[in-house]
Parts: sequence; structure tokens; C-alpha cells
Amino acid sequence: MTTITTNDTAARLDRLELIVRDLLAEAERQGATAAEAAASSEAGLEISVRLGEVETVEHTRDNGLGITVYFGRRKGSASTSDLSPEAVRDAVRAACAIASRTQEDPYAGLADAELMARDLPDLDLHHPWDLEPDLAIELAIACEDAARGFDPRIVNSEGASISTQTSLHVYGNSHGFVAGYPSTRHGLSCAVVAQEGESMQRDYWWTTARAATELETPAAVGRRTGERTVARLGARQLPTQKAPVLFSPLTAAGLLRSLTGAISGSSLYRRSSFLLDRLETPIFPDFVRIHEVPHLPRGLGSAPFDGDGVATQAKDLVSQGILRTYLLDAYSARRLGLRTTGNAGGVHNLRIEPCSVETGPLDRAGMLQALGTGLLVTELLGHGTNPVTGDYSRGAAGFWVEKGEIAYPVEEITIAGNLKDMFLGLIAVGDDCDFPGSTRTGSWLIREMTIAGD
Repeated sequence: MTTITTNDTAARLDRLELIVRDLLAEAERQGATAAEAAASSEAGLEISVRLGEVETVEHTRDNGLGITVYFGRRKGSASTSDLSPEAVRDAVRAACAIASRTQEDPYAGLADAELMARDLPDLDLHHPWDLEPDLAIELAIACEDAARGFDPRIVNSEGASISTQTSLHVYGNSHGFVAGYPSTRHGLSCAVVAQEGESMQRDYWWTTARAATELETPAAVGRRTGERTVARLGARQLPTQKAPVLFSPLTAAGLLRSLTGAISGSSLYRRSSFLLDRLETPIFPDFVRIHEVPHLPRGLGSAPFDGDGVATQAKDLVSQGILRTYLLDAYSARRLGLRTTGNAGGVHNLRIEPCSVETGPLDRAGMLQALGTGLLVTELLGHGTNPVTGDYSRGAAGFWVEKGEIAYPVEEITIAGNLKDMFLGLIAVGDDCDFPGSTRTGSWLIREMTIAGD
């Protein structure tokens, strides 16, 4: 793989910034009253192996350019993967042609100029990895070998994959704002199959980071893959009942995504959210704090500005159990008569603080003890969440817990409740976050849910 030096990165970033400036100038020449554009360039390597043999070796290099023009309150957008001057002019012409045929939207337009990010923090997001294919293959095979060798009951493999990617992103608009930054992301994953008698189970694990030095080792990822897979052997169904439910950190992250979806601007102005009109009201117990940390060094969700060019900033979404803010971009903020929160494109590094109604933060063993007898959910299936009502019904797998100890694995069950009740019924959040990602949470203990089984 070709090494990308700091000088190369700076030169490519400068080129993207020049393209965006030229594009904005071209939009003005074609009569647009305002315009915004985003340009990106990505290069990477991804290799997958299975049963000790190479399956794919893929070098990637992709470019992208999106342009939105405004003629008053009429809007048109176009995109291209060709960054040549001719293609840029064609994209602007296409966007202008679309705008000329659209109706006015009173909420369309750029974010306010005074909200643009002016002082960009160094978030330490760029750590290129000079990963040659031969070394990548060696690391992926070592990971798969560690998983396959963990236990003789592991009888097959879905393979291991390793990847490295460098990305450049530039955004600019007619306010005179043009800025960009480089970033990297590296990853390693593995999935295997185990069998014992008639029971056959599959599971996986992975690691991802901005810097390769922060990845888990291939042996560690492989062992974790093997552990998770073998632990599921002998799974059985449960009788239908109501019981407390402990969501593992990985599945609890999905509950946080349900929260952010419900308080996003598009859900709110479409009135398709179960948290409509709930600002400054309790939606969790008073010990819960959920916050966004967009300037976290090396954070997987870190960004100095959002998709509108608005400066990102740390904030509480929930504090003392009370919903403190929605997640808005410039357009949805206007629709709601509010101010953008700098969340065009989503939330950046979401966190929930470990907490408990009674004892304070608990580790994994402490959370199982707090559960007592009930269900530990480690996998969710399907998409059974109604964003309008909050009704929640998902296929699930995991473990039945008795007196704070795992008794046996379970599968082919459904858990059901309502997110409003589940949020208010949160008893504890553990300090046992054990997975990589921009959303960080420990396990969640919910007071009671319906479990449908045999």
C-alpha cells in the first residue's frame, strides 16, 4: 500500500478546498443567491481471509462532491464523483436547473453565518497506517486462528477482515466558510461458528480505532470471538413471562440510538416521535446523564463542525433525567422555530454516565447481582420499534440469570415494552462498556419487560 505522508495529505486537502471554492464561485456566476458544498476523498485497504486462506484484497480510492444551490428559498442539489473542473461546472448547472423547477421552501437556506466554526480544534483524528497487504493477511489469519483454536467445538469460520482507511472532508458555503480535516479509521473483525450436538451458534467480535496502536491485538479479538460463540451453545427458549431485563453494553447502545432518533429534528417536525413536546420534562430517572462530546481527541465520532458548517460543542442531552435539548440542523431548527444545535449529520460521541438508583456505578458482576433473576440480552434481531408510539418489540438472544449468576443461554425469544416506560424504568447503567464505537454505554438494567417464549 502506498504510504500517505503528512505533506501528501495537506496537498490533497488543499486541492479539495480549492475545488469547493471554485464550485461556490461557479454557483454565484450562475446566479445562485447562496450555495454550499462538501467534498471528500478516501483511500484504503481491506483484506478478508477465511479458513486460513485469502478471500479478498481490495484497494479503494473514492472521491465525492455534493453541491446545493439556493435561489432565494428555492433549492437544488447535485453530486458527482468526478472532481475535474468540467464535472464541477456540470454539477453546479444541474443543481441550478433543479432549483429553477422547485417550489419555494420558507425554511431552506444556509445556517446563520455567526454560527460557523471559526477556530477549529485539533482533534488528533489522523493516524495513517502503512499497512502492506502481506502484513494485513498475517494479522487477519492470526485473528481467525485465535478464534478457531479457542475451543474444539468451533467447527467453522465466517472469516476475519482487516481494514485501514484515510479520509479527507471539506465543507464550504457562501458565508466565506471553507474548512476541512483529515481522519483515519482502522479495524479488525472475526466471526466463527461453534457446534455441540444439535446446537450450532455463530458470533463475532471486532475492534476499531483512529490509530492502529489502539486496536486490540488479533489474538484478543480472536479469543473474544471464540468466547462469545461457545458461550451460546445449548441455548433454549424461555416460558412467556414478565421479568427484569439487563441489556448488554452492545445492545444498550441501540436504546441510545432510539433516543437520538426520537429527538432528532426531522422526527420532531414530522411529528413522528414518541418524545414530541417533551423538552425540559423528565424522561429518565433523576440520576441519568447523557451527553455529547464532539471534541474528544481520537474519538470515532469527533468533528469540529457539523454538516452545515456549524461549530460543534459539548452538551447534555439529558441531565437529572430531564430532556435538555433536541438534535437539530439548520433546516429542522427553522421548521421548529428553534436554533440549530450543531447536529447536522447526527450526534458526535454520545455518552451515558454509569449510574444506579441505589449504589452508584456497578461493574459487570455488580450489574448481574442487581438483576438477580431475569434476562441478560446480548443480541437483538429485527426492527420492531415504533418511533411514533415508542412501542418496542424485538427478537432477542442472551442468557437467563438466576441469583446474579448466568444459568444458561437462551434464544428464539421476543422482548417487548414501550420505550417511554423502559427509559423511566431504568434502574442502573453499568461501567462495563466493552465495545468500540462512538456511542459509549455500559449495560442497562430495566425494571420489567414482557418476554415471549415457548
